[in-house]
Amino acid sequence: MSGSKKPVTNIQRATNVVYQAHHVSRSKRGQVVGTRGGFRGCTVWLTGLSGAGKTTIGFALEEYLLSRSMPCYSLDGDNIRHGLNKNLGFSTDDREENIRRVAEVAKLFADAGLVCITSFISPFAKDRQNAREIHAMAGLPFFEIFVDAPLNICESRDVKGLYKKARAGEIKGFTGIDSEYEKPKSPELALKTNIATVSECIQQVVELLQAQNIVPKTVIKDVLELFVPENKIDQSRADANMLPTLEITKLDLQWVQVLSEGWATPLKGFMRETEYLQVIHFGTLRDDGVINLSIPIVLPVATEDKKRLDDCTEFALEYNGQRVAILRNIEFYEHRKEERCARVWGTTCVKHPHVKMVMESGDWLAGGDLLVLEKIKWNDGLDQYRLTPLELKQKFKEMNADAVFAFQLRNPVHNGHALLMQDTKNHLLERGYKHPVLLLHPLGGWTKEDDVPLEWRMKQHAAVLEEHVLDPKSTIVAIFPSPMLYAGPTEVQWHCRARMIAGANFYIVGRDPAGMPHPETKKDLYEPTQGGKVLSMAPGLASVEIIPFRVAAYNKVKKAMIFYDPERHDEFDFISGTRMRKLAQEGENPPDGFMAPKAWKVLTEYYRSLEKNINSIFPQKYEY
Repeated sequence: MSGSKKPVTNIQRATNVVYQAHHVSRSKRGQVVGTRGGFRGCTVWLTGLSGAGKTTIGFALEEYLLSRSMPCYSLDGDNIRHGLNKNLGFSTDDREENIRRVAEVAKLFADAGLVCITSFISPFAKDRQNAREIHAMAGLPFFEIFVDAPLNICESRDVKGLYKKARAGEIKGFTGIDSEYEKPKSPELALKTNIATVSECIQQVVELLQAQNIVPKTVIKDVLELFVPENKIDQSRADANMLPTLEITKLDLQWVQVLSEGWATPLKGFMRETEYLQVIHFGTLRDDGVINLSIPIVLPVATEDKKRLDDCTEFALEYNGQRVAILRNIEFYEHRKEERCARVWGTTCVKHPHVKMVMESGDWLAGGDLLVLEKIKWNDGLDQYRLTPLELKQKFKEMNADAVFAFQLRNPVHNGHALLMQDTKNHLLERGYKHPVLLLHPLGGWTKEDDVPLEWRMKQHAAVLEEHVLDPKSTIVAIFPSPMLYAGPTEVQWHCRARMIAGANFYIVGRDPAGMPHPETKKDLYEPTQGGKVLSMAPGLASVEIIPFRVAAYNKVKKAMIFYDPERHDEFDFISGTRMRKLAQEGENPPDGFMAPKAWKVLTEYYRSLEKNINSIFPQKYEY
C-alpha cells in the first residue's frame, strides 16, 4: 500500500553503546508478573492478508489469556502506525523498518514476562524471519501463526473499503492485489479463519502455547465434571453397592449436583481441610494461581457416622435409599461451626436460616474425591432447565453469542430488573458486540421459607418472556443448582464465579446481593452497595466484567420503571417487596408499567395459594 510519507532510508546507526544486563532475572519476573508462577514471556506473531482476522484473533486471544490471569499485550498494525511508527509509509524499506521495530518492541514485552501478540500483515518472509531471529538471539520463544483466509473471503470482509480502493487503482502496492504476500512455509500454526470460528481458533492457539509450556494445563480445563465415565457406570454402581454408606440431606445432594456439574471447578469433591482453610481465610484456592472461591463446600458428618467410617478409604453417598455417588481418599476434620459462620456470614446468630442449619449439622467434615454415578434429577418438571456449564456453553455457541451477560436472582422479575438487563444489552451492542445473550439464571437450590418457590418463579419468568419484556430470542433461562446462603458480599463472589465457569463474561450485580435483614435487629445484615464494590475488587474474577447496579423505580409521570433521578425525586414511587406481596395477596394490581400483567397474575396466584393452604390447616371457627 502506498502513502504520501517519504520512506525512511539511510538510518544513522547508534555507536558506542553497550547492552546492559538486567539485575532481575526472568524467573524472578515470572514470580511477580500475573498470578501464575513461572516465566511465560513469548511472542505470538499473527500474519496474513488484510481482512484475514488477525486483529480479531489477537484481541480475542488477549482477552482469553488475561481472563485466566496470564499477563499479555496485543500490538496491532494500525495502532502502532498511530504512534511508534507514524513516520513510516508503505514503501518496501518502510515496511521492513515497521516490522523490525515491532519485533524489537515485542521482544521487550516478552522479556518482561508477557505473552506479546502481534497482528501485522508482515507480507515478506525475510522480515518475519528477522523478527524470529531477534527473539532467538534473546532466547525468547517466537510462534509464527499464519491467519489463512482466501483472498475472496478477505475482500468480502473489507470493512475499511481498502480492497475496493486497490481494485480501483486508488491505492498502489496493496498486499494481495498488486503486491505479493509471501505465505509462511512452516509456521508453528495455520488458522483457517474461513471455516473455523474465533473461539475455535483461540483454542488452537492456546493448545499450541500449552504444548510449549507457556500456558498452564489448568487454563485449558475450563469445566471439571465429576461424573463417572459412561463406559464405567456399571462397574461403579457395583462398587457403590458394596461400600458402606453415608445418608446425606437434600442440601448435601444440592452440593453434590453443584460439584458434579463443574460449577466449583477445579474442586474434585467436597473440600479437604487445606482447601477449606484457604477458602474461609483467603476466599481463594491456591491452585496454580489465585482461584476465587469464597464459600466452603463441605460435607458435615455426625460423630457416630465418623466413628463408623473412620477406617474407610471410600464410601457411598445415599439419598432417599439411592446411592448417588462415591467419596474416595477421605479426610475427616473438625467442623468448627462458630468459626465457619463468623467468617462466612459475619454473624453467629442462630436465627439466620442458613447459620441455623450449620449449627445443627454434624460435628465433623468429610473431604474427598467425588465420583457421581449420574446427573442429579429432581423430577419436578423443571429438570430441562437445569443446564450444566458445558451445556450452557454449547447453547451460547449455537446462538453465536459473542458476549454473555448473566443475571442471578431468587425473586420474581419486575420491569426494573428488566430495564437493567435491557440497558446492559444496549451498552454491549454500542461497544461493538453483535450477538449478546442474556443468561437469566434463577437460583434453584435451598431458599428460606418466605422466598417465592422455584416452581412459581419459573412460571413468572416464562410470563415475562412471553410478553417480550425480555427478548426470548437472545435469552436463555436456566436454573443454577446452588443452595442460597444469604451471606452477602461473600456469597455474591460465588454467584459471579459460577456464571464465569459457565461462559458468562459480564455479570449484573444488584442492590444488596445475597443479603437479608438481620434476624433480630431487622436492619440490613450487609451494607447494600458493598456487594458490587467487593465484586469489582475480588481476586480471580478477571474474566468477568461487573455491570454495577443502577437504581430503578416506578415513575408516576411516565408510568414506567426508569432509572432513578434524585432531581425528580417526587416523581418516583419505590415499591417495596412487602408492598408488592400485600398487593398480590389482596388480588390488587400494581401501577401500570411495574410488572408485565401475565407475570403479575402468576404472583397473585401464588400468594392466593398460600392463603388456601393456611385456611385448610386452620379452618374458620364457627360459634354455635
